[in-house]
Amino acid sequence: MTKFQQYAASVYSRCDELALYSQQEDCIDRRYLTKQHKSANEQVATWMQQAGMNTWQDEAGNQWGGYKSEIPEAKTLVFGSHLDTVPNSGKYDGILGVLLPISFIHYCSDHGIQLPFNLEVVGFADEEGSRFGTTLLGSRAVAGSWLDKWASLKDSADICLAQAMRDFGLDINKVGNAARSKEELLAFVEVHIEQGPVLESKGLSVGVVSAIAGARRFEISVKGNAGHAGTVPMEMRQDALNAVAEMILQIENIALESGIVATVGKIENAPNAVNVISGNCLFSLDIRSQSDQARDNAIESIHQSIEAVAIRRKVTTDIVQTHSANAVKCDEQLCNELLQATKQCSLEPLLLPSGAGHDAMALTNVCPIAMLFTRCEKGISHHPDESITISDIETTLNVMDRFIQIRATKTKSIDSL
Repeated sequence: MTKFQQYAASVYSRCDELALYSQQEDCIDRRYLTKQHKSANEQVATWMQQAGMNTWQDEAGNQWGGYKSEIPEAKTLVFGSHLDTVPNSGKYDGILGVLLPISFIHYCSDHGIQLPFNLEVVGFADEEGSRFGTTLLGSRAVAGSWLDKWASLKDSADICLAQAMRDFGLDINKVGNAARSKEELLAFVEVHIEQGPVLESKGLSVGVVSAIAGARRFEISVKGNAGHAGTVPMEMRQDALNAVAEMILQIENIALESGIVATVGKIENAPNAVNVISGNCLFSLDIRSQSDQARDNAIESIHQSIEAVAIRRKVTTDIVQTHSANAVKCDEQLCNELLQATKQCSLEPLLLPSGAGHDAMALTNVCPIAMLFTRCEKGISHHPDESITISDIETTLNVMDRFIQIRATKTKSIDSL
């Protein structure tokens, strides 16, 4: 048995256990400030305490655990990810990045390992935005970028965020107390399933993230003219849905040419009847890249293309931006240390971008950030078929161990100057 084998098995079984904390019986669904969120925090706190950590829940509902250094005034290296889920989720998105470092610290505690910095683990409360529609609420509170206007956000039951916090036992007026300072934090490292197929395609267990893609989202409405399916000649139609079909193909072509990713995931058609020409159509557009410039150039080309299609087909369009987040580069030194740790574990190092957003994005203005990806089967995520192996968890723990040793050696060298 290798030194992390039993700890990896523990991570795997705890992911199964945490999946039971769901507001729906037939799928995993755990949202911000619900009873299930509170219960999950309590369970994670118990596991943190068993690992030798002191625990606390902050004013935004994030769950923390700390493993203190014996060195006075030592800085803090934070590991973590999120404990909330999308509806009908898998067991590992976010959750792995909380439970895996807890088990690593449990190993340190079991073996009396002392470090020249504090280790903390955070289970962020709301990364997905599934309840109130705004993402990264937990991590943005920690970063000190919480917005007062969020108090009035409402969920599907018309409960506002401020009321939900009161029901949870929190005071929205004290959220500012959750913020951490630059002076106390050494770095933030997020372990996460890849949510993509690259590692599996290359036969690799882990990869180091170079940057987290920036995303912009739009709602695009197209207005044509509804009419009878049998009486309006083809050349005289102003078919909104046909116009949208052409626009979507143009979006795909521009994305391929620009090296970015663009997704139309939602379409609403009206009157949506079998014998009526489409009069109105609304579709979503999600565009991402690790280069903000490449993304924005592609958006400009897409807007021009949409307008050209609209003119030719005699329909009108309205484009409204609904979300914007810049790309975030991971810290070069941390990346190099993670790559070095990968090599020391006799693994092929791989640097790759993240197309999905993560809590690490919110922390970039507070401290250096880095991410370590763990392979997931077929790259499936946000789905019950998410799957990882105990072996890959064990490999990730080994890489984390080597990274901590590299970081500890450098910290001691700096302190001795």
